[in-house]
Amino acid sequence: MTPPCTRPCALSKGLKRPGSARADAPSADYGVDAIMQSAAEHAFRRGLSGALTAPVKATPEGRPSLQAAFCIDVRSEVFRRALEETGPGIQTLGFAGFFGLPVAHTALGNDAAMPQLPVVLAPGLQSTDAQPGAAAANADRALERAAAKSFKGAAKPFRSGGVSCFGFVEAAGLGYLAEMGRDALGLAPKAAPNPKPHFTSLDPETRITTAAAVLGAMSLTHDFAPIVLLAGHGSSCRNNPHARGLDCGACGGQNGEVNARLLAGLLNELLVRAGLKEKGIEVPGDTRFVAALHDTTTDEVTLYDTDDLSPGALAPLKAQLAAAGRAARAERAPNLGLSDAVDPALAIAAKAKSWAETRPEWGLADCAAFIAAPRSRTRARSRGGRAFLHDYVWQEDQGFGTLELLLTAPVVVASWISLQYYGSTLDNRAFGSGDKTLHNVVGGVGVLEGNGGDLRVGLPLQSVHDGTRAMHRPLRLTVAVEAPAEEIEKVLT
Repeated sequence: MTPPCTRPCALSKGLKRPGSARADAPSADYGVDAIMQSAAEHAFRRGLSGALTAPVKATPEGRPSLQAAFCIDVRSEVFRRALEETGPGIQTLGFAGFFGLPVAHTALGNDAAMPQLPVVLAPGLQSTDAQPGAAAANADRALERAAAKSFKGAAKPFRSGGVSCFGFVEAAGLGYLAEMGRDALGLAPKAAPNPKPHFTSLDPETRITTAAAVLGAMSLTHDFAPIVLLAGHGSSCRNNPHARGLDCGACGGQNGEVNARLLAGLLNELLVRAGLKEKGIEVPGDTRFVAALHDTTTDEVTLYDTDDLSPGALAPLKAQLAAAGRAARAERAPNLGLSDAVDPALAIAAKAKSWAETRPEWGLADCAAFIAAPRSRTRARSRGGRAFLHDYVWQEDQGFGTLELLLTAPVVVASWISLQYYGSTLDNRAFGSGDKTLHNVVGGVGVLEGNGGDLRVGLPLQSVHDGTRAMHRPLRLTVAVEAPAEEIEKVLT
C-alpha cells in the first residue's frame, strides 16, 4: 500500500477526491512525499529491530523486591524505566490498563454504569463503590456528590447546548469567577478519595478463574515479589474539553483506578489465593497486591488501600515512586518548555492547574511502536516514550489464547490511537479539530471550532504541535511480537 504523504497540499493537488468525476494521476510532490514517508518508516523499523534483537541483559537473579505492573501506554515507558533505575531488584511489567477486567462500574450518586474496558470488548462484570452493609454512609456519600455537582449539573444543558452554549458565558460566566480565582491561586481543595470499589456479584469460582486468567495474560504466574504494584493511570488538567484523550484508552477513556483496586482486592483474597494454588499459581503468603494510580501529567503516584502494609514496607515504596517521578519529570520537562525550571515538579503541577494551559502534557504524541515481548528485550533501553510495551512470554501461553487477545484488542486500540495522532498531524484541518482555544463543546458529543461549522474530529493542533514544530512524527504503527510466526499468522488469518 502506498504510504500517505507528509504534506497535505500535495494530497490536495494530486489525488482523487470523493465524488470527483475523474481520478487525476498523483502529482510529482505526492511521489516524493510517499518515498520520504516510506524511508522514514523503514529507518524507524530498522532501528527498532536492531534494538530488539541485540543481546539481552541478564535478568537480576533471586526474588524481586518489587514488581510493578503499568499500562502499556507509551507514557508509562518513561516511568517504568525510571522506577527500575531506583533499585536492582525492581521488575516492571506492561499490561493493558483495564487489567483484564471487563467491568462496568457504577459510582455512588450515578445512575449509569461506566464501561472500564477497551471499546472493542463488552463488559461482563459489574462493580460499585457502594459499601456493603453501610446504607447510611452510602446515602450520605451519594448526597455529597450530588450536591457538589448540582450547579454544574443544572447548568450543563445550557453550557453544552447547540444554541445556548454561545450565550452561556455572558449569562453565567460571573458564577465561575470564585472558582477560577481559587484555581489560579492553587487553593482548590483536594477531592475526597473514592470509596473502595468491589464486584457486585461474582461467585467464588468465577473470582478464581478471573484471577488466574489475568495473571496468565500478564505472564505473572511465579516468582512473586513481596509487593506487587498494580498501577492504572489517569491525568489531571483543567478547562480541557479533550481531557478524556489523556486518560486510559484501555479503560474506555476513564482512569484506571477502579480496575487496579478491583484486581488488587481480588488477588489479596485468601479464597482466591487457595484456588490459584490448585491451578498451579502459588502466591507466597507474604505477597501483597497494592493498587495505584499514575498521574501522567505530574508523574505522581497515588497508592490505595495500604492498611495491611507495614510502615517498613510502605515507606521505601513511596520513596522509590517519588524518585522515579522526579526522574520522569526531568526527562519530560524539555518537551514541555520547562527545561529551565528550577523545580520541574512545581512547574508541571502549575501547568496542570492552569485554566489557560493548552498543553498540560503531550499525551501519546510520538507513539510509533507496539512491542509484545519479555521485559528483558527492552529493559534499560530507552524507547523515548514512543512504544506501547506489553509483557508477553509465548512459551507460557498454552494454546496461544493470550496471543490472540493481544492482536485483537490492545494492538487494535493502539493502532486507532496511532492513526488519530497520524491524521491529526498530517492534515489537522481535515482529520484534526483545529485550534483548541476556539473550541466550544456542543451537546457533550463534540466540539465546534468557533461559533459555527461542522463538528470537528481528531485532536486539536495543540496536542501535536508546540507552535514551532510538530511533536508527533507521523509514522504508521510498527507492531513487534515475540512469538512463532506460524501462530501469529493463524490469528491474523
